[in-house]
Amino acid sequence: MLEGSYHAGLVLLSFGVAMLAAYTALGLANRITVGVDGRWYWLVGSGAAMGVGIWAMHFLGMLAFSLPIPMGYDIGLTAFSLGIAVACSTFAFWVVCRQTLPWGRLMLSALLMGLGIASMHYVGMAAMRMSPAIEYAPVPYVGSYVIAIVASAVALWLLHRLRHDRPSERLYRLAAAAVMGLAVCGMHYLGMAAAQFPLGTVCMASNTGLSSGWMATSVTIASLGVLAIASVVAVLDARLESRTSALATSLATANRELIQLALHDTLTKLPNRILLEERLSQALDDAREKPNCFAVIFLDLDGFKAVNDAYGHEVGDALLIEMARRARATLRARDSIARLGGDEFVALVQLSHPAEAAEVAQRLIDTLSRPADVQGHYLVVTASAGIAVHPSDGTDARTLLKNADAAMYHAKRIGRPGFSFFEPSMNAGAQETLQLIQDLRQARERGELELYYQPKFVAPNGPVTGAEALLRWRHPVRGLIAPAVFIPLAERTGQIVPIGEWVIDEACRQLRVWRDAGRRSWRIAVNLSAMQFSHVGLVDSVREALERQGLPGEALILEVTESTAMRDVQASLEVLQRLVALGVAISIDDFGTGYSSLLYLKRLPATELKIDRGFVQQLDNDSEDAAIVSAIIALGQRLNLKVVAEGVETREQQAFLTDLGCDALQGFLLGEPMPVADFDEAHLVDTPAAPPPPVSAPPLPPAMPMMPA
Repeated sequence: MLEGSYHAGLVLLSFGVAMLAAYTALGLANRITVGVDGRWYWLVGSGAAMGVGIWAMHFLGMLAFSLPIPMGYDIGLTAFSLGIAVACSTFAFWVVCRQTLPWGRLMLSALLMGLGIASMHYVGMAAMRMSPAIEYAPVPYVGSYVIAIVASAVALWLLHRLRHDRPSERLYRLAAAAVMGLAVCGMHYLGMAAAQFPLGTVCMASNTGLSSGWMATSVTIASLGVLAIASVVAVLDARLESRTSALATSLATANRELIQLALHDTLTKLPNRILLEERLSQALDDAREKPNCFAVIFLDLDGFKAVNDAYGHEVGDALLIEMARRARATLRARDSIARLGGDEFVALVQLSHPAEAAEVAQRLIDTLSRPADVQGHYLVVTASAGIAVHPSDGTDARTLLKNADAAMYHAKRIGRPGFSFFEPSMNAGAQETLQLIQDLRQARERGELELYYQPKFVAPNGPVTGAEALLRWRHPVRGLIAPAVFIPLAERTGQIVPIGEWVIDEACRQLRVWRDAGRRSWRIAVNLSAMQFSHVGLVDSVREALERQGLPGEALILEVTESTAMRDVQASLEVLQRLVALGVAISIDDFGTGYSSLLYLKRLPATELKIDRGFVQQLDNDSEDAAIVSAIIALGQRLNLKVVAEGVETREQQAFLTDLGCDALQGFLLGEPMPVADFDEAHLVDTPAAPPPPVSAPPLPPAMPMMPA
């Protein structure tokens, strides 16, 4: 037998080419399932890369083997062996890239692929056209087929696992490439070991086929092709991986944003009701495992709707953002606060003892009640809070929230910023309040609202100059409900604006009736709530009411409280000047109860100051109140403003105010508020009132030093 030898370098190179081809083909195969339109291109490409690599490895192994005779290779059989390699590789990738790979299909595919690889090898050996023919030792010959089939099964399984990208995809691909490289090389060199060349063997293809030099060139070209494909795939793979990474980052960001949107308020970025309920549920679970104490604090901003109506939603939203920031900064790290919607917030507070909830609630109220500079506007809102403590006030989330809400409404009914702890009786009060709100929504349509009129007199005893219109609600079940009960509800729910428009229109209508009856000098006064004064449609509604009833502007007096007028002086000036342009007179109501500066007061286009009844009622017993009233009257005279005192109930008060120079009086001593029929009976029989004062006030005096009123 002829003895052959191997070139070690070419043997190692053959293994490297086989492994590189497998790695490249696996990279291409991963893209087969990317899209329906391009999957066949990736399938053919990966099959070609693998087939060429196997074929190149085979002939590198053939070149590494040398015999002491001239060698050559038949062109047809060599090309046929390449076709077998490409076809087997393409079939393998088609099998493993299916959705499933049952064991039966895996075994059949491994058998076909192993036989194909072995066939490629032995066809390549036949391309040498040895004479006499090559003899093969049975054991290594059969072993080469076994290695090819077993290795193909392992490689196919790894390929199937690699059909989708995964975090350890590169390691899987490298392992699969190594197995396939070893399979091809193992089969090849075991098959070569089985080959026996008898003495005198001649290579018939040495003269007519490809010489060893040409074969080396062909293998080099094929190897370079594999390397080129590997490089291109590496670049494409890197780009695809980069895009995949960017897409994964974008998806992660989008998921975070979706979670943020789902669990947080879009305006304030605070947790919303969903996240609050989750945290409440967690707090309840923790309390069951380890008994502890926590509180739910329900917060509501007082006066926010007036800000929203006066300055628009943009300013209102900015104010809510500022309030949310303050609340979050006030709480401890272990506590949380959520926005339920509108101007309602809920804090979940961990407690060492129940009394600690009061301290937290007061801190929140103090923080939220501080003035805020929002987009150039000096805004003041206050807060009311209700507290429900676990477990005494509830053992589930729904009960705790409901009871905290009831406590908050109780705090609002008190009429000043503050907090209340929940008590069982509050639920009944909350239900009653909700029912009143529902009834109030329909009161105007049902004709349950009516106006009472209180006469105004020239000091000391008349004549009557007109009346002040006072709103009353005659409930069909509860009877006459005091304004102190339903006006705060109307303001809280925003119903005060349409109700206020009805009051202005109805008061003007009644004045039209009186003027037609001969009282042409009478004037009607109407109170404006803070929310109504801040509403953008106020001036238009006043103009329309006057036009509808055919009244001149000077027939109407609008009373604005001192605190409302001074809340935002610049905005108040703009509204008041537009009202004065209609001819409407402005009265500063409850004067002396707020804190204002004469610098601003003198700029307000008011024609009247109205002394609060609280000062008048104490005139008989309190020298300090008497001094304040004297100062207010002197101030009004200094500013050429008419001064009206309300709440006059005794002759002594009447005489004192008249002596000081008060222009007009109003109170139970002279006439109490009454329905229009009683008012007509009492005052239409009097002598007609004196002519009305001039429409425009005299020029104002020079500015006076800034001082509290």
